[in-house]
Amino acid sequence: MTQLAARGVVKAYGPTPALRGVTLDVAEGEIVAVTGPSGCGKSTLLHCLAGILRPDAGQVTWRGERIDTWSEAARSKLRRTEFGVLFQFGQLVAELTAAENVALPLLLAGTGRREARAAALGWLERLDVADVADVRPGRMSGGQQQRCALARALVTEPRVLFADEPTGALDTLTGEQVLTHLVRLARQQHTSVVLVTHEPRIAAYADREVMLRDGVVDTTGLGLERPFAGERR
Repeated sequence: MTQLAARGVVKAYGPTPALRGVTLDVAEGEIVAVTGPSGCGKSTLLHCLAGILRPDAGQVTWRGERIDTWSEAARSKLRRTEFGVLFQFGQLVAELTAAENVALPLLLAGTGRREARAAALGWLERLDVADVADVRPGRMSGGQQQRCALARALVTEPRVLFADEPTGALDTLTGEQVLTHLVRLARQQHTSVVLVTHEPRIAAYADREVMLRDGVVDTTGLGLERPFAGERR
């Protein structure tokens, strides 16, 4: 069942077009890799789907309801409850410990401090980084930071996880470990994933690959179902 969709999405930055009429469906529990060369519009599409950016034309729907017309406050609330976002460099708050970073989305949603910390510690343990719970990002390795960022993205148990080049700043082995965790936990929670990457080995973790080229979906042969490299649902 389709739960997230783009229909004819157009987005430009000044005179420069980024998306030129992209249509995409994401089913419940599906992992979709959006691939393509640098500058093709991958991250812009992810940001439009996540409600971070408003498209200039077209529609973005969540469970049949248009979200591109919502206010910034409503879209921000959606990202705190139904959506999770994982960026390339994690973007942890430098002044907060790992546990505080992971608990932050829950606290912003009104969860009590004790309950939020307990949930954060549980997620850090699931991602094998419980030992850095009281450590600030500046004293963590890149892999530890990204696993903490993944815990923060998943702590609200979102229905969709958006991952923008989540292994781009990591070495190959650490990146594979982060992707394995991401896919396993998404499967367990039946979370849909929109994964942006330019690396074929990362795209191989997805159920389906959609290639963008010059702001449009490339329909010349990619974007087909491909074998999944990890656990199946």
